[in-house]
Amino acid sequence: MKRSKFRTLLPVVSCALIAAASPAWAGASVKFTGADHFTDLPFASWDRTEVMQQLEAHFAKLAKSLPAGQDLKVEVTDIDLAGTIDPTRSPGRDLRILRGMADWPRINLKYTVEAGGKAVKSGEATVSDMNYLRNHNRYPNNEPLRYEKRMLDRWFSSDVLGARA
Repeated sequence: MKRSKFRTLLPVVSCALIAAASPAWAGASVKFTGADHFTDLPFASWDRTEVMQQLEAHFAKLAKSLPAGQDLKVEVTDIDLAGTIDPTRSPGRDLRILRGMADWPRINLKYTVEAGGKAVKSGEATVSDMNYLRNHNRYPNNEPLRYEKRMLDRWFSSDVLGARA
């Protein structure tokens, strides 16, 4: 009889232990407003989608740094990727040339950090990196959007996390 009670309680106890041991990950929701009119996105629809998916995944990664119970909501209103597209050099995919002059990355966004449905912090930002080719980048050369990701890391650390970073 004791054994059958133990078997019925085992799934409940297991779930409770797993929930207690699991970290509470913060969530992120990203919305791209007016993507058809962004300053600089690739021409091909699959490339555009890939860029937005990469940014969405990166915001989700950043949101994991928030304290438990907090969520990040981001509305991207404009994107200007690092470099410029050279349409004469690539027949298939867009070829982006990085010169380090007036071709630095820039992302305009609005953000809100929420806890329990209430805004803890919010604001608008124009995130850019004029020295994107001169600064150390921990992302490897083959990482998509490596300059934009580094730029967003710095913004998130200083503006969103602030002193907690």
